[in-house]
Amino acid sequence: MVFVRSRRNNLLQKLVHLQSFMNVKKIYNIYNLIMKKFVFVLAFVCASILSQAQNTVISSTDPVLFSVGNTPIHVSEFKYIYGKTNGEKADYSRKSVEEYLDLYIKFKRKVARAKEMQLDTITALKQELEGYRQQLANTYLVDKEVTETLIKEAYNRMQYDIDFSHIMLKIDRNASPKDTLEAFNKMKVILERLKKEDFAVVAREVSEDPSVKNNDGRIGFMTALFPSGFYGLETAAYTTAVGSISGICRTDIAYHIVRVNNKRAARGETEVAHILIRKEAGSITSRMKIDSIYRAIQGGEEFGRTAQKSSQDAATAQQGGSVGSFGIGKYETPFEDAAFALEKDGDLSPPFETSVGWHIMKCLGRKPADSYEVAKRKLKGRVQRDNRYEISNQSMINRIKVDGKFSETNGALDKFAAEQTADFTTYKWHAPDMKSTEPLFAFANGKSYSVGDFTEYLNSASRKRLSFPENQDVKEAIKILYKDFVGETCLRYEEKQLDTKYPDFKALMREYEEGILLFEATKRIVWDKASADTLGLVAFHAKNQDRYKWDTRAVVSNYAVKEAGKEKFADIQKYIKKKGYEKVLSKFNEKDKEIVQVRTQTIEKGKNKAMDAIPVWAEKALTATEINARDNSMNFMKIEKILTPSLKTLAESRGYVVADYQEFLEKEWLTELDKTYPLNLNKNLVERMIKD
Repeated sequence: MVFVRSRRNNLLQKLVHLQSFMNVKKIYNIYNLIMKKFVFVLAFVCASILSQAQNTVISSTDPVLFSVGNTPIHVSEFKYIYGKTNGEKADYSRKSVEEYLDLYIKFKRKVARAKEMQLDTITALKQELEGYRQQLANTYLVDKEVTETLIKEAYNRMQYDIDFSHIMLKIDRNASPKDTLEAFNKMKVILERLKKEDFAVVAREVSEDPSVKNNDGRIGFMTALFPSGFYGLETAAYTTAVGSISGICRTDIAYHIVRVNNKRAARGETEVAHILIRKEAGSITSRMKIDSIYRAIQGGEEFGRTAQKSSQDAATAQQGGSVGSFGIGKYETPFEDAAFALEKDGDLSPPFETSVGWHIMKCLGRKPADSYEVAKRKLKGRVQRDNRYEISNQSMINRIKVDGKFSETNGALDKFAAEQTADFTTYKWHAPDMKSTEPLFAFANGKSYSVGDFTEYLNSASRKRLSFPENQDVKEAIKILYKDFVGETCLRYEEKQLDTKYPDFKALMREYEEGILLFEATKRIVWDKASADTLGLVAFHAKNQDRYKWDTRAVVSNYAVKEAGKEKFADIQKYIKKKGYEKVLSKFNEKDKEIVQVRTQTIEKGKNKAMDAIPVWAEKALTATEINARDNSMNFMKIEKILTPSLKTLAESRGYVVADYQEFLEKEWLTELDKTYPLNLNKNLVERMIKD
């Protein structure tokens, strides 16, 4: 596109090129692992296991809907799982509620039986549950405290555009403490000056933003999310009141001070087409041309064809002038203002001027703002890739330290670092065989970690340790690795507190436990028994033999006549109709030349499209000939023998018998559970839920 892009957009692009991007640790979705094991569970169980949280917390005012043994099931639990499972179909109709309630009662009775069998005490199952818990806990904690918070923050910020100015002093994120402190102190002096002096004047004098000579530090309107590495700048812009000056904020490339000039509802995105007539130095011809075009369009001339014919923007003219969709900050202000002033499809702007010429613009469509649920899906990946994720993750770790009364042993890390040589960042270094017990840090609950624990971590994190450059200062490398070790340890500490801090996590783990127990109980009582109970299968097959019948079948020969036999195909097929396949092969095939191939099979009526096309099944009947596109062979089938309907043997129907026997055992089990766990249902509460 020939017209000038926004200066503030160019500025941010340059700033982005200066920064180093962070590789954010991925959050792995473990729910697929659960799904593989629990695919057998009824739909409502799967939904509850896969859900991330149980939103409704049981309280003293939450009545009991029904009980299984001594286990109460509250209204909130049932309504949540009902809603989660049925989604948009959760209409609370009588039929829907009663059917689902019946399923849920059966599920809870099965779980009760599993506990009665003491399956919850089996070491292997307890270890399995703990494994799922460990995988889930970190994901849950980070998603809840970091990811969800960042998504909500980003979405709320995206509802507004912020016009701001800034003063910038460059300081790399990996700068030495000495250089960092020096830059920070300079910014403190500047901040004091801004209490008395004009922002633009100070900016022109001290800011290291190259564009300051042209804009006095004014960036203009921007919308979240700012580019990765500029979360600090974004936060300062969105949290400082209009007309006020922020404190000192940090980005990956600099310290900044921000002045917020204006704030407005976000413009969002629009799609427009335009016609451009470029300026001619010292001439008014371009204005006259655009006015003439504008009058023609007002008189009924089609915009797109006019753009193709008259627009001097070569990049868009052949697309009818279409610029595509864009938000703020992409093009210079006059073009952007004109675009967002058009509110409805088809609206036409009067001629307006930009730095490159005169334009007419047509609105092709305004994009409505996404709802939070829609935006959430789009924002999750963006915030996880952005350095705000790292910053927020560190804030969470700092919060865990405070809550857990984290304390460090003075000098322990420095002593360890002083003992290391340049080999530390090479493959030559190994953790000492004798694990040091010297305390390093501890939490208020008494859990402590030693220098030996840190060296064990260094062994397991050898890839990180070996990734440092050869000239890396060993003490600085140890500090970085120690920070990672503390961070991971804090997350493990917090994961142990999840059950008490977050009732929804506790409820989620209950669903995992019940799913594992149900799987094991069903395996023992139904699946294993159905497969291994030979006498039971024989008896079930004999008692229900009428279920397992063959319909009319035909023994057929499948013939394939190769392309080499095309000329005499009619003779071959005529012979095949009269004779058996042994004579056919003997007559038409030679030792070194195979013309006809044949294989036999038994086909049941209604199970083969070509066979079902035969009007009457009779011996010697042929199917229609089909040409194989791969080798041009001619293929058809011949009925050799008709088999009348008959009973299937157990061997012939074993798969069906096992499945039916499982269903039989399941029904027997449910009948027994009905007697063992009589239903105590509050029917009044059921009636209150129904919305018929």
